[in-house]
Order: sequence, then C-alpha cells, then structure tokens
Amino acid sequence: MIISQTEVAIPNVQNVTVSESALTVELEDGRTVAAPLGWYPRLAHASPEEWVRWRLIGAGIGIHWEDLDEDISVEGLILGKPSGESQKSFQRWLAGRSKKS
Repeated sequence: MIISQTEVAIPNVQNVTVSESALTVELEDGRTVAAPLGWYPRLAHASPEEWVRWRLIGAGIGIHWEDLDEDISVEGLILGKPSGESQKSFQRWLAGRSKKS
C-alpha cells in the first residue's frame, strides 16, 4: 500500500486581535483566521489590556501571552483546534489569578 502525504506550509502570524467574541489572526499569506474566544478560556477571562500584550513564538509559528501563560499555534488555529487545557488546570490558573487581585 502506498500512502502519499502532502506537505503543507503553515504561514506565519502577522497580526493578532482579540475581541469580546473572537481571536483573529492575520497570516503572512493574506488569510485571516478567526476562532471563538470561548475556545481559549484564559483569553476569555483576560482583560483587554492583557489581550494586546502578545508576542510571536519563533518567527511567527504561534502566539504567546506571558501574563496569561497562553500559547496558541497557527497550525492549531488553521485545524480548528480549541485549547486542550483540562478543566482542572484551568480552574487552578483561574484561582491563582483571583489571589493576585
């Protein structure tokens, strides 16, 4: 049996916007990919001030929010993968945020 694999180049991030309802990522190939903010609970519980404090991972293969300890890959966005964080981990993170307030 012969299995053929097609390699797909994943474009890098050019810009990121977070709103009350969505994470929107502009890619270097001209596409814009948006995902519901609910897919990323840490972003959903962040402030607008925290949303804008992102940086690129590598040359743009992903996005990192230091304040939120959140990483999102372009590949995951394109494939439509929401956060894989467990509810237990998220609740622990959320409790830690409450203590900082």
